[in-house]
Amino acid sequence: MQIGIDFGGTKIEAAALDATGRFLTRVRTPNPGNYDQAILDVRDLIARAEQEAGASGTIGIGTPGSISPRTGRMRNSNSTYLNGRTFREDLEVALGREIRMANDANCLALSEAVDGAAAGARIAFAVIVGTGVGGGLVVDGQIVEGANGIGGEWGHIPLPWMRGDEFPGPECWCGQRGCLDIQISGTGLTRDHTARTGHHLDGPAIIQAARRGAADATATVEAYVDRLGRAMALLVNVIDPDVFVMGGGMSNVEEIYDRLPDVIRRYTFADAWEGAIVPAKWGDSSGVRGAARLWAM
Repeated sequence: MQIGIDFGGTKIEAAALDATGRFLTRVRTPNPGNYDQAILDVRDLIARAEQEAGASGTIGIGTPGSISPRTGRMRNSNSTYLNGRTFREDLEVALGREIRMANDANCLALSEAVDGAAAGARIAFAVIVGTGVGGGLVVDGQIVEGANGIGGEWGHIPLPWMRGDEFPGPECWCGQRGCLDIQISGTGLTRDHTARTGHHLDGPAIIQAARRGAADATATVEAYVDRLGRAMALLVNVIDPDVFVMGGGMSNVEEIYDRLPDVIRRYTFADAWEGAIVPAKWGDSSGVRGAARLWAM
């Protein structure tokens, strides 16, 4: 049995999977907002999951941010109380056993590569476009974290092929300008619409207005798809994945799947591009499933 933990910004979920990938049980608790309680809550969730499943299992944890190979401490987590802490080691002490830990976007990519929308693909890249932007890379069934543990972290590179009216791009919370995190996220969609029209609408409202034929919303969505396509074309030119698996709130916008390929082809350094762009098969469950699968690598 494999147990996965999805450590989210608002909730923490534990799930037990059997050898076929079937859910045996799923339990959740709110993210407590402080470190010591989070350690206890994860410990207790695992105990509940094992009790309900009737067996003990291996433990994998998907987290926001990543572990620094230099210090062994967490960094870049939006649950900021994790940053600078030896989260993996502290959990192992609390549990009394070994765990495996990976970035949550990498867990989504692994889940979809094992038995999801990218099953059978040699190179799969998970594109996470929600409130922010994340990414995960799996090659031959293995997560590629890189020498410094930041493989797949494309959210803080600048929008490629910027036009004159886009340069240098808005300031990002990381201190740089023009980052994908604020250009192709759902937040980026709403920011751009406000800048274009002077009217604030949330993402779903913009999409619905575009579907009704509203010219200003249609222009916003078209510009968004163009930015996203350019960003994905950069990935094609660097790693050329067989499959892009889409996750996050913007992955639910059906229109992007038909429009993105033409944008990507315009910017790839090749005579053709025929990769696949697909929504995550397991949806919001991909993260917890991928965490459980960390022991299958």
